[in-house]
Amino acid sequence: MNGDEFLAGRFEVERPQLRAVAYRMLGSLAESEDAVQEAWLKLGRSDVSGVKNLGAWLTTVVGRVCLDMLRARTSRREDPLTGSDDRVRIPDPVVSGLSAADPEQEILIADSVGIALMIVLETLSPAERLAFVLHDMFDVPFDEIAAVLDRTPTSTRQLASRARRRVQGATPSADTDVTRKRGVVDAFLAASRGGDFDALLAVLDPAVVARSDGGALLPSLARRGATDVASQAITFARFAQDARVVLVNGSPGVVSFADGRPLSVMSFTVRDGRVTGLDILTDPARLSTLGLTG
Repeated sequence: MNGDEFLAGRFEVERPQLRAVAYRMLGSLAESEDAVQEAWLKLGRSDVSGVKNLGAWLTTVVGRVCLDMLRARTSRREDPLTGSDDRVRIPDPVVSGLSAADPEQEILIADSVGIALMIVLETLSPAERLAFVLHDMFDVPFDEIAAVLDRTPTSTRQLASRARRRVQGATPSADTDVTRKRGVVDAFLAASRGGDFDALLAVLDPAVVARSDGGALLPSLARRGATDVASQAITFARFAQDARVVLVNGSPGVVSFADGRPLSVMSFTVRDGRVTGLDILTDPARLSTLGLTG
């Protein structure tokens, strides 16, 4: 085996972890693949003969690529979504069947990386997100992250600490028992399909917040309170010919279809047996890239 074949083999071993890093950084499955591919190209152009830990080296390379992509994204965004509950960018969901995700998907969404947490990550600055993701999620030392950010380790530690406080303050506490959550989601779906307003009110927290991301053509929308959310759920259910419970980032959620096309992917936050949050991706362009079939 020559050197190129050896590096290619090592890279494939590291690829699932690199995708996981990129997904947490970017919230986009397609962009994550682009970032991993760019890391492969950088590996081919680099002399790594003196690198003792190729996996750690590749992780920082992917981190740097994602940082540049986030900064470019931020500079293009005229109306930032951060700081407004009514404007939200919902990250690409990882959708799988109810049995289990495949091994690469499991790595992608390990450590309870649900949609609610990914949305909070979207509110961080690119530097905060890098510091938090690499250190808190992948145990990369601060001195290595500092080199990527061109900051001191102390400054990088402060960035991660600030990001951690924001994540902890904005991520709602939620039930973690998958079976119980499945029961709540089943009840929500049955009530929506049946147009049972009272049953929906029973499964929704009085202060529930539902947020949708419709992409460029359909503006983001937030609805608050059980009455408003229940009314919208019944209205939307009339358009969906088929809705089924799936796993969305490893937690029970719902995919809805009409004429074989996906209409939405819904992610649920459940606390004390009631739905406290709904995050709904309805962007047709992004839904078409997820491989969902009716």
